[in-house]
Amino acid sequence: MNSRLLAQRNYYGKALADLAGEREDIVVIDADLAGSTKTSDFKAVAPERFVEVGIAEQNMIGIASGLAASGKVVFASTFGVFATGRCWEQIRLAAAYPKLNVKIVATHCGISVGEDGASHQALEDIAIMRAIPNMTIVSPADAYEAYEATKAIAGYPGPVYMRMGRSEFPTITEEGRKFEIGKASVMRSGKDVTVIGCGQMVSSCLEAAGILAEEGIGAEVINMSTIKPLDSGAVIGSVSKTGCCVTAEEHSIIGGLGSAVAECLCESVCAPLERVGTRDTFGESGKPSDLMEKYGLTASDIVSAAKRAISRKK
Repeated sequence: MNSRLLAQRNYYGKALADLAGEREDIVVIDADLAGSTKTSDFKAVAPERFVEVGIAEQNMIGIASGLAASGKVVFASTFGVFATGRCWEQIRLAAAYPKLNVKIVATHCGISVGEDGASHQALEDIAIMRAIPNMTIVSPADAYEAYEATKAIAGYPGPVYMRMGRSEFPTITEEGRKFEIGKASVMRSGKDVTVIGCGQMVSSCLEAAGILAEEGIGAEVINMSTIKPLDSGAVIGSVSKTGCCVTAEEHSIIGGLGSAVAECLCESVCAPLERVGTRDTFGESGKPSDLMEKYGLTASDIVSAAKRAISRKK
């Protein structure tokens, strides 16, 4: 694992700035948070293609959809709670229904937002967006992958929702590695349990796998950076080998990665599944590390879940 701690949103901004020079059809819209989402990096190099709508997220999606209908590829950014909750109807009808090139990229997702508290901690956003037809959902594992995913979704047809965190966390992917939408990647091989993560939880999955290895347990770690469409082949192939599974996400276990994997397993491989995530609860204000521990989102929690899954094997 790379020891560098980097914030995904910074690399999102870098990718947008690079796209500005590569493609004239890229437009970026923000809702009064350009400094936080780092869309300001795009504004700095292509101000004529940057639109600041203010605190008007519903209007942002409407404007983005109109521009996309006229042939533009539009990135619309704000915090996760606002991007998915405040303007869900506009996303559904204006962007998803006509399959427009609106790329909704949200930062500050998950409980690691920290001191901003429950009102700003998006723990339901994957579930909200997963239910919308035509919507693709991406959750990159680190800053390098966030950069490559931004480039990838710019060339991917139709609406996309991409979620990122606020804080810095370990880089675990190779810089410059091409991102493939809908394709999971095996980060570590193992024969005893499959551990599937998304977002910053992938680094925790790798940490957990190291702990398990010291006890003689082989954990296969999968980075499920695209949640919809789910790489069901990767899930089925790995769980058919290991016989049990753990999912880990900085999101509610209801409707997110854990639910998507559960649905896949129910239709294919009958195997024990343990889900690590928030459990039907809102967050609270606190230091990110304290919150991750309180709500059961640490490497230690993944280790415990893996042992429970293994114990349930027939």
